Amino acid sequence: MDLVRESALGGRLVLWEESARDGAQGKTLMSADFRVRLAREQGRIFGADGPRHVVFAAGFPAVCADEFAATRRVALAAAGSVSPAAVCRATARDVRQACDAVRGAPNARVLIVVPASDEMADAMVHRPAADALAEAVTLVHAVRDGGTGVIPDVCLADAPRADVGVLASAANASTEAGAGVIVIADTTGDLLTERCAELFRGLAERVSGDVVLASHLHNDLGLGLANTLAAVRAGVRVVSSSWLGVAERSGMVATEQLLFLLAHRTTELLGDAGLWHTAPDLTRLPAIARAVSSETGVPLSVTTPIVGTGVGTISTGTPFVRPATFQPFDPAVLGIEPTVVLTHLASARVLRAVAARAGLVLDRAETAAALEWVKAEAFRRNEAVIPAEHLAGFVEAFRAAAPVPAS
Repeated sequence: MDLVRESALGGRLVLWEESARDGAQGKTLMSADFRVRLAREQGRIFGADGPRHVVFAAGFPAVCADEFAATRRVALAAAGSVSPAAVCRATARDVRQACDAVRGAPNARVLIVVPASDEMADAMVHRPAADALAEAVTLVHAVRDGGTGVIPDVCLADAPRADVGVLASAANASTEAGAGVIVIADTTGDLLTERCAELFRGLAERVSGDVVLASHLHNDLGLGLANTLAAVRAGVRVVSSSWLGVAERSGMVATEQLLFLLAHRTTELLGDAGLWHTAPDLTRLPAIARAVSSETGVPLSVTTPIVGTGVGTISTGTPFVRPATFQPFDPAVLGIEPTVVLTHLASARVLRAVAARAGLVLDRAETAAALEWVKAEAFRRNEAVIPAEHLAGFVEAFRAAAPVPAS
């Protein structure tokens, strides 16, 4: 049984996770141990339905022996958590190697990458795209008939520069040969959002009802998220993404952003679509993002959406009094407790709240002096945030210097 096809054809959403595979093209490297950990954690977002909601692209085995070993390690060790996949070029040798990397794992898949445009085919395989697409069908047959138990998928690379009729014919032929999913890749990240929507709508009109389309959309123009949402609105239910958006060049749609929006704002985006076998546990997103950041060196900044260090933080007066008025969602949805941060923008209320967290109760004179010190100190350091312990040090010194009242 192909759990991914079953989910997608039933209207459920499947994430095709690329941070361990395409993420390597973003100049990062995940160890085999971390890939296993990440696959398991991502599967746990969906409980027992992890394999129905997550395809984990574990690696590109042809890179080297260590990459092959890492891919196989994930396939075997993350069994039951996700549907593991190996990615390969459209050659018989690479496809056999990819199958060997995931063979024996439950719900194992291989993704065969094929150039769909003549321009990309000339660069990748030095022959017309029509020849490469025909060869892909042969390779799908070989996997299905090879007794490996591995499910073949096909990625049509550089799809936007190919004729939509050619893409549809290739998708139909590959599916008839036994492909599970047909990934439509904006390999260069050049699609504008309306054009992306037109592409997926056009394909949906031309392919048979057996074809399961997937999106793989890069972020070179900053449109990876918008384009992926456009694909989902066009009926696509398998969507490629990557934690923190790490992928080739400027990356691709970020898993945490896409999953949060589709889970938390489903009705606004898609109406009454029932996307989940098991609703995702969004409280797991921040911890996974932090782990990926630590492993890859890709920073979580104060402005990173959904999982950044600025989420749930308050540093100015009015948001402190009425935080719900100044935020698009309750951070508690992500398991994040609101935090008051002391900066040069602080009001007296903010300062007293930070002081209370440090065990200090300030009178009016202490509050005024501390507030003046915080603002001046921030500019002196050229750093916005003043740690609570530094405030406590100032208050202690201020109190020690205060004159002793006459008895």
